[in-house]
Amino acid sequence: MRPYFALSVGLLFAVALVGCASSPGAGEAEATPCQPPPIVVPTLPAEIPEYLELDPATGLHITGAYQEIDLHSYRLVVTGTVEHALSLTYDELRCLPRVEATCALVCPGFFEDQGTWAGVPITHVLGLAGVQPEAIGLRLVSADGYDALATLDMVESQGAFLAYEWAGEPLPILHGFPVRAVFPESSGSVWAKWLIRIEVY
Repeated sequence: MRPYFALSVGLLFAVALVGCASSPGAGEAEATPCQPPPIVVPTLPAEIPEYLELDPATGLHITGAYQEIDLHSYRLVVTGTVEHALSLTYDELRCLPRVEATCALVCPGFFEDQGTWAGVPITHVLGLAGVQPEAIGLRLVSADGYDALATLDMVESQGAFLAYEWAGEPLPILHGFPVRAVFPESSGSVWAKWLIRIEVY
């Protein structure tokens, strides 16, 4: 097994976010199970911008076909070349080690957005699943049918994480609620929104 995936719940975890300004002290694990504070589930705005238009509420551009996902039934599933398949609730993700970073979300030739995102390092989630030695990458699957590929080396070197917050609040629906991927050094095509499944291959 790759040593950087040999993690466990309750272990103190630190991650360097390449290309992002990370918050001091981010990354300390909390014991699980835990009771994270309740959130206000986001709702759709009265007017929804068109594809590639700027969302005035966030200053972020619109991409993808937004999905309204029921938080109570939501699960992030991790399968594939792992020792233990996972099915994690939103609150279980929030109980894992947290990182926060201000990163540029770049869609080359179209836009570059700045945002502050927070969530759980992908390496930690993969550590819980137990990545097999032969694994080389991930397929990130969204509720709208979109999928993106990333290598395990990308995950490690970029400090990629699964964001559930934007600007200190739950992700807006238009931008990925409940969970989206953040790859600080990759284009927005890898930042899969409305994430429901990670397939390790």
